[in-house]
Amino acid sequence: MAVNVLANENIWFDKCKYDDAEMKYYSQTHDSVPANTPVQNTARNPPAAQENGASNILRDIARARENIQKSLAGSAMQGGDGELCSRVTALEKENLGLHKEVEKLRLTLSKLELRLSTVEKSLGGSKPAVCPPAPTHAQPAAQQPVEDGDDEIDLFGSSDEEESRESERVREERLRQYAAKKSNKPGLVAKSSILLDVKPWDDETDMGKLEECVRTVQMDGLVWGASKLVPVGYGIKKLQIQCVVEDDKVGTDQLEEGITKFEDYVQSVDVAAFNKV
Repeated sequence: MAVNVLANENIWFDKCKYDDAEMKYYSQTHDSVPANTPVQNTARNPPAAQENGASNILRDIARARENIQKSLAGSAMQGGDGELCSRVTALEKENLGLHKEVEKLRLTLSKLELRLSTVEKSLGGSKPAVCPPAPTHAQPAAQQPVEDGDDEIDLFGSSDEEESRESERVREERLRQYAAKKSNKPGLVAKSSILLDVKPWDDETDMGKLEECVRTVQMDGLVWGASKLVPVGYGIKKLQIQCVVEDDKVGTDQLEEGITKFEDYVQSVDVAAFNKV
C-alpha cells in the first residue's frame, strides 16, 4: 500500500543526479542571461529559484514521509484488528461455555434444594405432633402459669405406656414365631462318601456273588454306588465299591462288620478313600 502511494507522488529519490541536474540548470540559466540585465538581478534570481526548488523538494519529502507513516500505521492497525477480532471471538466462545456450565450448576442446585425440602417435609411429617393442653374455663389460656420440673402434667403418659407394652408384645410374638419356624426347619445332614476295598480269599472266589453279598448289607442312611474289579496279583481281583453314608447313622466300623460276616467270600475290608459330601 505504501509503494502505491509513493508511486503517485512526483519525488526524486536519487539526490546526486538531482543535484547535478540542478547545477547544470543554474549554469545554463546564468550563461543565457542578456548583457544588459543588471548584475543584481542575475545574482539574486538563482538563489531564489534554488530556495523555491529546495522548499518544494522538502515539502514533497515531508508529504511522502507522512503518507508512508500513514500506510504503515494502517497496515499495523489492520494486523492488530485481525488478532484482536480472533481474541474477542475466542473470549465470546469461552463466555458462552461458562454461561452453559453456570446454568447446569443452577439447575442441579435447584434439584438438590427440591429434594432436600421433600426429605425435610417427610421427616417432619413422621414426628408426632404434640397438642397443647386445652385451657380451662376458669383460667384463660394466656394466663395459665407454666410449670417446670416434676409438677408438669403429662396427659399422654398412659398412651405411651400402652404403646410400649403393645410393641413389646408384638416383638415377643415375632421372636416366638421365628424360634418355632427355625426349630421346624430341617438341619443339614452331614454325609460322607466312602470307597471300600473288599478282598476275596483266592482267585477262585466268585466275585459276582461277593458283590451281591456286599450289597445285601442295608442300613438307615446307607446308599450303595458303583463298583469295579481291580487286579491285585496272581489272578486275584478285589472289589472296589462306592457308598454314601450319613455320619450320624452309619460308621465305617458298622460297614466292615456287616461285610466281613460273609466269611466264605470276604477275606478283609479296607477303606480306600473317605470324603465329606
